[in-house]
Amino acid sequence: MSILLITRSDDNASVDMVARALVARGEVPIRLDTDRYPEQLWLSTAYVGGRWERTLSTPTETVDLGEVTALWYRRFFAGGSLPLSLGDTREPCVNEARRTMYGTIAALGCFELDPLIAVRKADHKERQLAKAAEYGLDVPATLFSNEPRAVRQFYEQVGGRMITKMQSSFALYRDGVESVVFTNVVKPTDLEDLAGLRYAPMTFQELVDKVVELRVTVVGRQVFAASIDSQKKEETSLDWRRDGVGLLNDWQPYTLPEPVREGLLKLTAEFGLNYAAADFIVTRDGRHVFLEINAGGEWFWLARTPGLPIAEALADTLAGKAERAPQWGV
Repeated sequence: MSILLITRSDDNASVDMVARALVARGEVPIRLDTDRYPEQLWLSTAYVGGRWERTLSTPTETVDLGEVTALWYRRFFAGGSLPLSLGDTREPCVNEARRTMYGTIAALGCFELDPLIAVRKADHKERQLAKAAEYGLDVPATLFSNEPRAVRQFYEQVGGRMITKMQSSFALYRDGVESVVFTNVVKPTDLEDLAGLRYAPMTFQELVDKVVELRVTVVGRQVFAASIDSQKKEETSLDWRRDGVGLLNDWQPYTLPEPVREGLLKLTAEFGLNYAAADFIVTRDGRHVFLEINAGGEWFWLARTPGLPIAEALADTLAGKAERAPQWGV
């Protein structure tokens, strides 16, 4: 039997770490670099004589997908490497590649970490915050809006202490340079011209004073928390990602209060997730303020922090050797 690792060829070493942990547990990992499909990988599904047969082939081997007992849906880029020379046929080819590969994955009928339907449902930040509050997590005052009047009113409601951010990963590429849009403080002068909201709604939240920030990784029913002193640098005081590389060695294991841990597990179970990366702020008075969960969030840099065996936990969950959260949509 085997376990399918769904990723892309330029992914980081986290896939190899999980693969090694699976081998150590007697499992057979199969890496599927989705960006190589359909040019360099071949998927075939046949229904003949009352039975289904599914195979994955490379130039050197063919794998029987009927032997797959679990899969890790990490990264997906099917059709993304198809050449631009295809012209106006490229987009239909990409769509067909994605649709076909999605269909094969969904039809395997095995344990998925995590089903695409669950991942997509967890993308909705507004629902995240609503359910987080329902499960007892501390949620900041928040506004989702494209209406200037509502933004100015919310600014007054939070006493002029407000930040703004985007719900989706947002980066601009100008002259070949990537500029990531981070969390920013809203100044009074910013309220004078909010015309840009007509093109893109934004998320606004109260500015919460912080002592440390947390990245909490949930795998199955296991919870791994790490803290970072983002206040040690002016550059990272609002958003630690502004110098994530410079803080790589500063992450420390952190013990979550049990009510926060239980609330987070209820939240991830609500979305049918066996993996999620959650962000929290810890305040001076001990509040643990929930910001968001990311069903595809990274954890690779945390592997260097003692006491956070995330790769091993993923391997145990995939191999059925650890408790799994309830899963629907498979």
